Amino acid sequence: MMFFSRWKTAGILLVCLLGVLTSLPNLAPRAVFPDWFPVRQVNLGLDLRGGSYLLLEVDTSALLRDRLEALVEGARRGLGQATPRIGYTGLQAQADQRRMVVRITDAAQRDAAMRAVRELAQVVQLGGGAQSPDIEVAIAPDGLLTATVTEAGIRTKAGSAVEQSIEIVRRRVDETGVVEALVARQGANRILVQLPGIDDPDRIKQLLGRTARMTFHLLDETANVTAPTPPAGVMFLNVEGTNERLAVRRRIEVDGANLTDARPSQDSRQGGWVVNFTFDSVGTRRFADISRANVGRRFAVVLDDKVITAPNIREPITGGRGQISGDFTARGANDLALLLRAGALPAPLTVIEERSVGPELGADAIRAGIISLAAGAAFVFLYMGFAYGLFGWFANIALLFNLVIMVACLSLLEATLTLPGIAGIVLTLGTALDANILINERIREEAKNGRPPLSALEAGYTKASGTILDSNLTNLIAMACLYAFGSGPVKGFAVTVAIGTIVQMWTATVLTRLMVVWWYRAARPKELPVMQRPGLSLLQRLARPLFRLVPDVTKIPFMRGARTGLMVSAVLSTLSLVGAFWPGLEKGIDFKGGIVMEVRTPAPTDLGALRGTVSALNLGDVGIQQFGDANTALLRMPAPEQETQVQQVVNRVRAALEQASPGIRILRVEAVGNRISDELFRGGLLALGLSLLAMLLYIWFRFEWQFGIAAIVTLILDTTKTIGFMVLFQIEFNLTSIAAILTVIGFSANDKVVVFDRMRENLRKFKQMPLEQLTDLSINETLNRSLGTSMTLLLAALPLALFGGDALSGFALVMLFGIFISASSSVFIAAPIVLYSGRNRLRMDVAAPVVAAPAR
Repeated sequence: MMFFSRWKTAGILLVCLLGVLTSLPNLAPRAVFPDWFPVRQVNLGLDLRGGSYLLLEVDTSALLRDRLEALVEGARRGLGQATPRIGYTGLQAQADQRRMVVRITDAAQRDAAMRAVRELAQVVQLGGGAQSPDIEVAIAPDGLLTATVTEAGIRTKAGSAVEQSIEIVRRRVDETGVVEALVARQGANRILVQLPGIDDPDRIKQLLGRTARMTFHLLDETANVTAPTPPAGVMFLNVEGTNERLAVRRRIEVDGANLTDARPSQDSRQGGWVVNFTFDSVGTRRFADISRANVGRRFAVVLDDKVITAPNIREPITGGRGQISGDFTARGANDLALLLRAGALPAPLTVIEERSVGPELGADAIRAGIISLAAGAAFVFLYMGFAYGLFGWFANIALLFNLVIMVACLSLLEATLTLPGIAGIVLTLGTALDANILINERIREEAKNGRPPLSALEAGYTKASGTILDSNLTNLIAMACLYAFGSGPVKGFAVTVAIGTIVQMWTATVLTRLMVVWWYRAARPKELPVMQRPGLSLLQRLARPLFRLVPDVTKIPFMRGARTGLMVSAVLSTLSLVGAFWPGLEKGIDFKGGIVMEVRTPAPTDLGALRGTVSALNLGDVGIQQFGDANTALLRMPAPEQETQVQQVVNRVRAALEQASPGIRILRVEAVGNRISDELFRGGLLALGLSLLAMLLYIWFRFEWQFGIAAIVTLILDTTKTIGFMVLFQIEFNLTSIAAILTVIGFSANDKVVVFDRMRENLRKFKQMPLEQLTDLSINETLNRSLGTSMTLLLAALPLALFGGDALSGFALVMLFGIFISASSSVFIAAPIVLYSGRNRLRMDVAAPVVAAPAR
């Protein structure tokens, strides 16, 4: 274990060198590197560089309506044009039953009618290369013919619509000139759009929200537009921008899908803005045929169920070019041309979640993150150096490479670094040293027991390796659950902490061991620098630990307070659960939905004036409070009942604020619909529940069942008390706090695994020692390690509370409380549960001679 061959040493150094080289490109902007250079960098999240996050949902129900309408029109043509004509009545679509119905009046024509309707079927691909029609046609004895859209047909059409929508959304975003935009599928029918550098995405939302399906129809000059319902085959549509209503035939004469180009320009005759378009060969031929056969009739250009223009056809148009005129502004004409070039969406899109951060707030977040990271690193480095001497400084060097390799891994993944991700890096500073503390405490223990230096080093690394693996796997379990069921920036936190955990296991057990071996070969010490000795020089004293959190040998009878600890914990957890229901948790926007806007005014904010401005919009209970400095305020509004109205509310509030307070800046906007907030809430609770279950199974597998039960009960009690702390201090319960709770659970399980591992070791070592005494002995032996890890995590989390700003203050406070709860619960809850549940199984407390631990 303490021997490194040349190739192994070279491999370790090569990993460190590659980590440094892979991380270096992050110090320069991407534009500095030539196009051929394979540069990979960590991307800054929208909360750090500013931008907008939009979650769009494809309205797949509209696909069913369109399909049924197409079946109705197709049946009308097919039955009417049959030879002889097929008589029918009651032709209609029944969307609630996914079918079209028509009654065939002549029994002799029923077979012909079924053949005509079956010809309207579209082929869908099934699994294994099989094919099937998308409708099932049947006819009843009374002549009622039905064409029902199959599940496979709906599923295939929905999947195709989402893929098509993604491509069209990407083209529309690219046309606007947004750089490095991300468009990706999320789930079955949702599209994620990230727009860096866009702090007011209103125009983008308008462009993405329009279906932009343009079709050309003939007007029905004989229809009465004042009638309450249109005749068969006709629809009443309004002319955009007016109250004029026109009778438009449902039959699509030319489809906008045949457009090849659309450009805005100014009309040379009237001076207004128009859109010139060009058809492909199919559209050109169809447009020529229709215009040639209908000279003198009005031809309507319909966009998203509104008539843009309906000019008279004066002469055949055979060149495949046309012009759309209307009351366009320059931007309106440009946007319409953009939409027509990008293509029509197959189904409407709805913005169900929006998060926008201005660049000013992003710069503040970066500054807060850097300060927190620097302060946390300084605190942790000094503590390790002074508490563990030379070996502590070795651990600090390994921690530096841990950070470098972690950044390298994030760069290779081209991961997105968010503010919670920076918090994850800061916390990694504390958790990464846990393995080094375990190793150093083991080495110190073995040296005090009289082992020679090389043997003590060997035993320290060997005996600590199993505990390091167990304790870190529990943390990885928590992060895996958070990544699986979290959302947005919280996923970045999970990835960062998981990578940091994996890397630190390597740096702590391999890299520090290599440095220790180099030192040992060079110095050949007679004793290890793990304890102070009289008569040492200042340099020699600095190379040894300068202080201990607790003495090396303690005999604290912790189990005398076992009953008291369990009772106090039960009472606190019960009160916390009661508080979670009344007065209840302060749910954030992630979990209760609504709209949050952070604004900054040129002068100190007049909260009363802002409240009056927003209240005048009649949006419900509006909360306004000062946020941070005197010029910044936070507005909270409930989510409207209809998700489609969320963006309308955001736009109304934005316009009202800008009109009432000129110079106001919108720093941040978060809008979450009720449905998406319910999904996030369920996902967060599921992540908590599954992480607890996974840890129970793992500890049960690695230890006896008593340890597994003790761990899970203690983790549940730790979680409930943390929730009670959040209720007491009104800390928002959101995705970030879920990340904090899961981090606390991971750390708490880590701490308990260390105690359990020492108890298991002592059970084998002291076979006749009573379980109560053995439990006290195990806790006392691991006391310095438990408090040391708690101290490093505390020193890493404290700067987040001091310098992390309002965005991370709740996260940091939950972490600080969780560190205290986790450390105490290992002693006063987990250990007593093992004691009482294992008294007659792990160890029979028979009247046997007591075997004391060796003298220290």
